[in-house]
Amino acid sequence: MNYLAHLYLADATSTSFLGSLMGDFVKGSLDQSLPKNLRVGIIQHRRIDTFTDAHPIVKRSKERISPTFRRYAGILMDVFYDHFLATQWHRFQDQSLDDFTSHVYAHLEQHPHRVPDTMRRTLAYMVQNDLLGSYRTLDGIQGALRGIEGRLKRPSHLGQAMAELEANHDAMLSDFMAFFPELIVFVTNDQVAPPSG
Repeated sequence: MNYLAHLYLADATSTSFLGSLMGDFVKGSLDQSLPKNLRVGIIQHRRIDTFTDAHPIVKRSKERISPTFRRYAGILMDVFYDHFLATQWHRFQDQSLDDFTSHVYAHLEQHPHRVPDTMRRTLAYMVQNDLLGSYRTLDGIQGALRGIEGRLKRPSHLGQAMAELEANHDAMLSDFMAFFPELIVFVTNDQVAPPSG
């Protein structure tokens, strides 16, 4: 799952927004000097990713990606599933997407001293450009893919991968709508206990 899904699930389980995002930027063993709420968020993020990557519906979605982009299927499905969450937001959340993202951005900006250096540029871009809200549109998704392409070390041409979403939109949306409720149940039932220390 990508940023929007992790934040939605953090909100649903009263987990730190910042911690839920840090899971993509903090690798290896957790620094025990981090506040407990951030450690819980990172752990939850990792559990969500593990559950998602192993799920047969997600694997089916990845298999829909053409051989041209198959090596990036995981990245593409993370972004495409965030697109589907954004377009289907009303099915999962009473609060509007705009209100939710404004709340998230305000919260994230309150804790700049806790943001890892590796995350600062991404977080600043997210807030300044309403990255989360932009996931509703195909232009927003294309922009997100171009941004990822620019961060990858080897040439990927991910900016051209919109064709994968357009060719498989309805099937992938169906996959998402079958998978995401299962993920919500998993996260709800798999509450992370605060680490000791």
